[in-house]
Amino acid sequence: MKVLMLDPVKCTGCRACMDACSFQKTGVFNPFDSRIKIFTFLEDLTFIPTVCTQCEKPYCAEVCPTAALVKNPETGIVEFIKDKCIGCKQCVVACPWGSIKMDHSGKEIIKCDNCFGDPACTKVCKPEAITYVEVEDVVSFKQRGVAQAYREIGKEMAKGVNP
Repeated sequence: MKVLMLDPVKCTGCRACMDACSFQKTGVFNPFDSRIKIFTFLEDLTFIPTVCTQCEKPYCAEVCPTAALVKNPETGIVEFIKDKCIGCKQCVVACPWGSIKMDHSGKEIIKCDNCFGDPACTKVCKPEAITYVEVEDVVSFKQRGVAQAYREIGKEMAKGVNP
């Protein structure tokens, strides 16, 4: 199974991912209809991409009274079935990450569906702040990061410096 992996350290804040997403989904470049959002922190010039995490236990699907949000057991994607949606916005409130929102018209919800296995955002992200990888690769990446952190601590301790 593949997942979107976000690496904020690599994000330059260009927002090409937001344009690619909105164009892929609506045919128009409109960042308000993007399923991905880039938060900007000017005080230290950092950019944090956020997108639906396709929760293992999706609260959005649990609160939906019409089953318009359903987790696909094969892909792990929480899919939105537009025809079933009554616009109650319970999913918007329930999402702990704020990843479900109303479109610019305020008439329907929008959320990431990983472009059904071919995410447009990853194709335009040149610094690779957003990638689409196998879950096993994510685990390996995290393990490597932890090992590197311990390695640095070990080097500092060998020098006689407390981390």
